[in-house]
Amino acid sequence: MKKLSVLFIILVLVLSACGTKDKDKNADKKTNDVFTIGVIPAQTEGEMKSSLDKLQKVLSNKLDRKVKITSYPDYNGVVEAMNYNKIDMAYFGPLTYVVAHEQSGAKAIITQLIKGEPFYYSYLITHKDSKYNSIEDMISDVKNVKFAFGDPSSTSGSLIPGIKLKDEGVYKSESENDFKNVRFTGSHDATALAVQNKQVDVGAIDSAIFDKLVEEGTVDGKQFKTIWKSEKLFQYPWAVSKNTDEKTIKQLQDSFLSIKDKEILGAYGATGFTKAENKDYASIRKAAIKEGMITE
Repeated sequence: MKKLSVLFIILVLVLSACGTKDKDKNADKKTNDVFTIGVIPAQTEGEMKSSLDKLQKVLSNKLDRKVKITSYPDYNGVVEAMNYNKIDMAYFGPLTYVVAHEQSGAKAIITQLIKGEPFYYSYLITHKDSKYNSIEDMISDVKNVKFAFGDPSSTSGSLIPGIKLKDEGVYKSESENDFKNVRFTGSHDATALAVQNKQVDVGAIDSAIFDKLVEEGTVDGKQFKTIWKSEKLFQYPWAVSKNTDEKTIKQLQDSFLSIKDKEILGAYGATGFTKAENKDYASIRKAAIKEGMITE
């Protein structure tokens, strides 16, 4: 009898262990079935939350799986999340995209259209009361200028205007420059508000986001002058991890291309979405190489 009792107990333990393993496998399967997306803080989190919630639902329905979108506090956080396989897809700035492509093989598949075009610009803006009407005016008085970049990893808020100012010989770094003061505000809306409130004299900003801030009344467009405009920049990409299968890529592209919801589009100042690919960001890659951010 004792032998039978011992065998029964062993059998029960074995079956329990198998059940636990199966449960763990199912739990892992459920976790892995969530499609995760990280987005950069192009604007304040509060302004983006509602549209991201809507986008999450749209993509969940189209992909027939749970989609979770997370807004990260800084640009580099999204790159690191992609590098360490914590997310399946990301909404990058062009610069953070080329860095992520270089480091982890991220692949651009979609971008937004602004007034029907997939382009935007870097602006240097100043207050309407400012004596500066051009970048030349600003440079001639550079020692009296309080200047603002956005996030250090922003294409239009840092990389492109930074290169322009280096070419003009007035800027090398935040600590080494000819300005009265240089600061990084961390976001485009913070830069616009700093210029409007005369906390800085000139700020670098994304043209599409600036137009949206004016349109929604976050800043008063009548209080600004644009004193410099860059060449065309290809819009912010949505990129997937390098191991994403073609079926999922097509589902994602079809999902974005079909979006007509004004709140979702409005969050990006967009009129729609269009396909994107790595070669669209060749000029940004060249700029990043020039600045030593990636190697050739």
